[in-house]
Amino acid sequence: MLNKNVQTFIACDSEYQDSKIVLFGAGFDGTTSFRPGTRFAPAAIRNESFGIETYSPYQDKDMLDYSFFDSGDLELPFGSVSRTLADIASRTDAILTDEKMPFMIGGEHLVTLGSVMAVNDRFHDLHIVHFDAHADLRDDYLGQKLSHACVLRRCHELVGDDHIYQFGIRSGDRDEFLFAKDHTHMHKFDFEGLEETLELLKDKPVYFTLDLDVLDPSIFPGTGTPEAGGVSFDDLRKAVTMVCSKLNIVGCDVNELSPVYDQSGVSTAVACKIIREMLLALS
Repeated sequence: MLNKNVQTFIACDSEYQDSKIVLFGAGFDGTTSFRPGTRFAPAAIRNESFGIETYSPYQDKDMLDYSFFDSGDLELPFGSVSRTLADIASRTDAILTDEKMPFMIGGEHLVTLGSVMAVNDRFHDLHIVHFDAHADLRDDYLGQKLSHACVLRRCHELVGDDHIYQFGIRSGDRDEFLFAKDHTHMHKFDFEGLEETLELLKDKPVYFTLDLDVLDPSIFPGTGTPEAGGVSFDDLRKAVTMVCSKLNIVGCDVNELSPVYDQSGVSTAVACKIIREMLLALS
């Protein structure tokens, strides 16, 4: 007997009702300011995920022991940023309605705003933990307020002062860093201060957004805006494991893989392994 071909992220093929974590893809790069291509990331990640194991020797946990559901990619409209964000918010809200955790695979970083909009409507006193090379705190980029360069600024308008904790930041214009001094908690260059942040936020609802260009581009060249410097794979693995295992994560995303810029496939493999570690740490 033949069965239909349904491709999911590795081991994320459990029944919806049995799963506490629900993946979905948001392949959007409509405001990318340098190199486009992140729209292809969710499909590439699903395909390449079968090159890694379900078992994590780092955590001594196996995905086969848990239930994860992959709901597939959103069919996002071309040419309408507002409709794209609304569609992402709608999928996130549907998952939250069923008391499950939304796990979004982007896409450029603006997709985070759609998910945060829905999560913020549901959770009082929401905090955001943000790993990235870029501050993403511009008020506008070339006159546009809805841009991947502005996403954390728009999120700040939702959650308010002292509710965003940023790590790994090594790029931005002067105004972004000045804004961060008064409105966010920015930790430049690496994850120094993360353990203290986890202690501060341990009783708060937290949205975790990971821009993979926080990594050194020699490890992760497949991204739209590579930024010299950055953290190692193992530093990131340890950091995401701590965030996902120690905080009350109510939603999360991984974004900014642009697979076409790394023909070796290594960047996609890195993304897959980080997602595996996050899923297991959340379980």
